[in-house]
Amino acid sequence: MNTPNISAIILAAGKGTRMKSAKAKVLHELFFKPMLHHVLDTVAATGIEQPAVIVGHQRKQVLASLKAYRITPVIQEEQLGTGHAVLCAEPACHSAELIMILCGDTPLIRPETLQAMIRQHQEQAATLTLMTTELDNPFGYGRIISNASGHVLRIVEQKEADETQRAIREINAGIYLAEADFLFSALRQVGTNNSQGEVYLTDIVGIAVQQGCRVGKFVHNPAIDVLGVNSGVELAQAHTELQMRRNRELMLAGVTIYSPETVLVSPESSIGQDTIIHAGVQISGRCEIGVGALIGAHSVLHNCTVAAGEHILPLTYHRYLS
Repeated sequence: MNTPNISAIILAAGKGTRMKSAKAKVLHELFFKPMLHHVLDTVAATGIEQPAVIVGHQRKQVLASLKAYRITPVIQEEQLGTGHAVLCAEPACHSAELIMILCGDTPLIRPETLQAMIRQHQEQAATLTLMTTELDNPFGYGRIISNASGHVLRIVEQKEADETQRAIREINAGIYLAEADFLFSALRQVGTNNSQGEVYLTDIVGIAVQQGCRVGKFVHNPAIDVLGVNSGVELAQAHTELQMRRNRELMLAGVTIYSPETVLVSPESSIGQDTIIHAGVQISGRCEIGVGALIGAHSVLHNCTVAAGEHILPLTYHRYLS
């Protein structure tokens, strides 16, 4: 199977009003860096180089945060919908055969998930593949409308859905893989006849069905991996998920972590086998901790080296009774 030339488009132009913050949503930090950076790191780990990043709201600040990344910036002067944003990136993707579209507010997406989606798209010889997942409470998400055989017919946004459609638990995860020629041709056919007066990216699904194109559906669970961050509560939940992924990785490699839900270890730090980390520890920057070290409760380490077998103990206060 030939490997196609794949480009990625990352949507990062929105305001994120539900965050109730003056800061652009994609710049909110979790697990040591802005959520947009997590998405870019995942795209790079998938093997896709120099993605196009759509910026609009606070674009100077967003682009300033991306100096260490090799990207193609695309300006969306007016926020006229997700479909319009993707169209703005057409010149940046002129040499691509396949386009992957992601949102900049999905920091939990994994490289292996995107790679599996690409494989399925190729195996099915699909024109368009969309990622879906299921939620017990799908409020706010676009619903997947399928026929009796399970084939996707279209996506209906929450505000456009009727009562029956709103009861559907399968939702659009907002990640697409499309043949480039089809994608941009279809987007030029999408109108703005909807409650938002915007160009909906989701309308390309219905267009693909009308044209007789093969539409694939990549179903991914657990849902948390693919959901966007839209509030401070969800930001904290995503941070905890990344924290626990890192700690699980370390524990499976032979590090003992007591109360892992309270321990924070940066991805850049290396921890030797048989090291013991007690509750409340924070290890940030690029730390190197040798084999068999002990890091006492509530220690804070940043850009430092701990020798093999060394014990780092926090200050202990004694109260003497007379």
